Amino acid sequence: MFDNVTMKLSIEPLLLSALKEDITTCDLSAVGIIPLSKRGRCTLTCKDNGILCGLDIFKKVFRLLDKSVTFLDFASEGDTVFSGDKITVAEGDMACILSAERTALNYLQRMSGIATYTNKMVKILENSNTKLIDTRKTTPNNRIFEKYAVKTGGGYNHRFNLSTGIMLKDNHISAAGSIKKAVELARTSAPFLHKIELEAEDINMVREALDAGVDVIMLDNMSIDLMKEAIEIIGSQTEVEISGNVTETTLPLLKNLGADYISMGALTYSAQILDFSLKDLRPIE
Repeated sequence: MFDNVTMKLSIEPLLLSALKEDITTCDLSAVGIIPLSKRGRCTLTCKDNGILCGLDIFKKVFRLLDKSVTFLDFASEGDTVFSGDKITVAEGDMACILSAERTALNYLQRMSGIATYTNKMVKILENSNTKLIDTRKTTPNNRIFEKYAVKTGGGYNHRFNLSTGIMLKDNHISAAGSIKKAVELARTSAPFLHKIELEAEDINMVREALDAGVDVIMLDNMSIDLMKEAIEIIGSQTEVEISGNVTETTLPLLKNLGADYISMGALTYSAQILDFSLKDLRPIE
């Protein structure tokens, strides 16, 4: 899943922040009824059909409060799971299990929901050469989890943030004065390894982008007919991305246009959670 360095530097601080949001001083519901260091066991069960994603994150939340907690897994990351399936059995400090439960479930449900929805959209693009990619329309401070979930569901990641890729949009172009000038300035200032992508809204912009030598052209909010024309003009000169209000309904209409990529913000902002429950917490005698 995530390597140890990424987990330590990027992920653990986010998980700790989420736990602190839920526990500012102590868990008042747990401390009064659970004896100190009393160990218990409970079961994580799936309540929907979908793709399991975020199981290691789920476990890590508990381990941040109780390093001794153990898990007996009955499913693995990326598995297709069904309502009623037993996913894992947790055993550890009962108070810590109660305190971490909601935060851990929030990550698991959100990530599994995105993976499930992405997988559904990827299947629409089967038998085409077009890759489905995500966007930066993610939940603040949860991008690393949500983009990982897209990959788990079979999709691909667009740039992770503003520091990992160059995309010139309408405001960049107007600020620079022209497409040619914007591309020249970006190429002068950017590391040479970075591609330059430009957002085009009409055929004139497509032609200007080609003249400027961009690496990727995004066809933004164009009609089907206009996209067909643009892709024919572009040919093999650059890679092509289709973007703009892509939905489950419109995706089948776009799959055979010949684009390299279709970006879909809905993968991360419209996915419903996949429901799980953590039940039957009982003391270990």
